[in-house]
Amino acid sequence: MAREFQRGHKAKISDLTPGTDLYVGVQISGPGLTFDISCFGLDANEQLSDDRYFIFFNQPKSPEESIQLLGAQAGDTESFRVTLDRIPANIHKLSFTATIDGAGQMSQVGPGYIRIVAGGEEVVRYAFTGSEFTTERAVMLGDFYLKDVWRFAAVGQGFDGGLDALLKNFGGEVAEEAPAAPQQAAAPSFAPPPQATAPAPSFGAPAAPQAPQVPQPAPSFGAPAAQAPAPTPQQQMHAAPTIAAPMAPMGGTVPPPAPAPAPHGQPGQPPQQSQFGQVPGQPVPAAPYGQQAPAPYGQQPPGMPQGVPQGVPQAGAGLQAALQPYKETATGQRWTPQNQQLMRVDLTMGGTPVLARQGSMVMYQGKVDFSYKGAGFAGRIVGNATGQEMQLMRCTGRGQVFLAEDGSHLHAIELQGDGICVSAESVLAFDESLQHEVRRIEGHGIPGGALFTMQFQGTGTIIVKTHGVPVVLPVTPTTFADCNAIVAWSSASQVIISSQVRLRRNAYPGHSGETVNLQFRGAPGNFIVVQPYEV
Repeated sequence: MAREFQRGHKAKISDLTPGTDLYVGVQISGPGLTFDISCFGLDANEQLSDDRYFIFFNQPKSPEESIQLLGAQAGDTESFRVTLDRIPANIHKLSFTATIDGAGQMSQVGPGYIRIVAGGEEVVRYAFTGSEFTTERAVMLGDFYLKDVWRFAAVGQGFDGGLDALLKNFGGEVAEEAPAAPQQAAAPSFAPPPQATAPAPSFGAPAAPQAPQVPQPAPSFGAPAAQAPAPTPQQQMHAAPTIAAPMAPMGGTVPPPAPAPAPHGQPGQPPQQSQFGQVPGQPVPAAPYGQQAPAPYGQQPPGMPQGVPQGVPQAGAGLQAALQPYKETATGQRWTPQNQQLMRVDLTMGGTPVLARQGSMVMYQGKVDFSYKGAGFAGRIVGNATGQEMQLMRCTGRGQVFLAEDGSHLHAIELQGDGICVSAESVLAFDESLQHEVRRIEGHGIPGGALFTMQFQGTGTIIVKTHGVPVVLPVTPTTFADCNAIVAWSSASQVIISSQVRLRRNAYPGHSGETVNLQFRGAPGNFIVVQPYEV
């Protein structure tokens, strides 16, 4: 029986089916609307670095045929064949999308779906309706993504700009077609007399080419059993082919300046800040950038000789190239790190509110409501007694919220029915669907009689803060950690107090300064997370 997914749901492909040769079907329709359904093969940075893996009507298969466009069949508007064990190592995600060809909005579509079929049996389906969208003209329906193993995610995220917006989001660009040159009458060429001419070109001319027939899947492939209608002419007719090519890497490639390279630094590398603005021939460098007379970025400061290399990008790079590395990152996932210290959550995905530490919101987009999340009287008593009280706010609505706190490094940990223990001080935000409670760690001779932590369980994501880059270690019988440096550990681990505990720092001469250590035990697969910092 097929599993019904909601927007934001994810699962390992191996949990859905043992097969790797899969059929992906998309059904989408609307009155008077025509759709282009495509698959983007993305690299580890979620960019279309190889345009041969943009699978659409004009490029129906990848080079090694691990992704194939099959056409309409079995009631699906479009279908694909995906052979996971043949996908090259540089492809980390397959994003299946639908865009409106012409006028219209996604709010006009009727009930539709994306489904996965293995061996002729449907194993998962994500259904959607036009009520989930507004003015969008393109939508990312679902993703196959590689995270240790291949997984599937129901996405359902829309874009207002259509196919162009999708291409730019994935690092591609649409090449503009050159205007057709006006046709001129050709000069008369040599020709034999009329009686010796060959038959007229129209005589015996081949018939107009038929629409390409959809290749039937191999018997072992297992597409859904249904009549296989021929592809409709509407899906094969397009005004002009769309040409996609990968864009320049993140940050842009600045064209080399016309003058000779600056005398300082190595060719092709930006000069050091201390040398920025130095004019060749002057014994004393000019003031660092920012202390010059005001001038737009990328232009020669006033008073400087013209034509002297300054190490400033020439016109053509400009402000857009300078800001390119810091643009918002949209991956189609609910939680997306923008950098090491900033996390974005898309509330339109998943349909579940987010609980975040009060004051952690730095920016938001869309219609988002923030309300106080109280712990109740009993919760406040427990929080005050254990030191695990969290001052939280609830974020609801349709939009994106950006979270950060004190420049801490942020890490998204996705739980799928398992659990993790984290100190309340190290929690920035989490999905409200997660269950959380205070857990007690017994210990003899510890001031207060015990240590406490928060335990999170269920399905959802928790955002954990660390000071610096943490390290994850497997739990072995000889795994010990300082309780002031430990950040989190798997809830299935057994935690006991080390026998080498020293209760007071500097209690006697030569004391090491270490206080309470925790020893972890558990079956293979358990882990601990330690930060390079002691609270």
